[in-house]
Amino acid sequence: MDTDENGRTGPRWRSEWATAAGTAFLPVTAVVLAGVEAALPWWAVTGPAVLTAGLAGWAGVRIGRRRAVRRAALEPGEKVLGTYTVRPPYREHTPPAAHEGPQYQLVVTSRGLQMWERSALLWRHPWPELRVLTDGPRLRVHHEGREAAHLLLEPPGAAQEVRLAATRHATG
Repeated sequence: MDTDENGRTGPRWRSEWATAAGTAFLPVTAVVLAGVEAALPWWAVTGPAVLTAGLAGWAGVRIGRRRAVRRAALEPGEKVLGTYTVRPPYREHTPPAAHEGPQYQLVVTSRGLQMWERSALLWRHPWPELRVLTDGPRLRVHHEGREAAHLLLEPPGAAQEVRLAATRHATG
């Protein structure tokens, strides 16, 4: 049994399947409505709807697992304040497929910053050890006197939001 951020206990798979169901709902509804609008018989709509539900559910399970891994990495009492997509630093980078989600994400918590590559925690630094600066749209993170990261975040203005969170949590 796992405990979520609200103190509820339950099996982790429940969260994963709830995410899968939520992810599959809209695409399946769109397929069914398109079939109804085109006046197709029910058996012609069922096949594409089932295929869409399977693929969207699979993507939803992956999203749910990623969220569960990130939730498990939080310390007791730590809250997520925001999650920002980190754009790759070079143009030749091939963007990930839509079902994979963003490759790199910066998670801002009440205790510090975490850099994730999908489900892998790359680094984590607490607020007291950080110095966070903005350089136009870029965020510069210094840890122990050295630059730990130079990030271009999405959406626009995200670097300023992270800087404000850093200021609220007493960093320089």
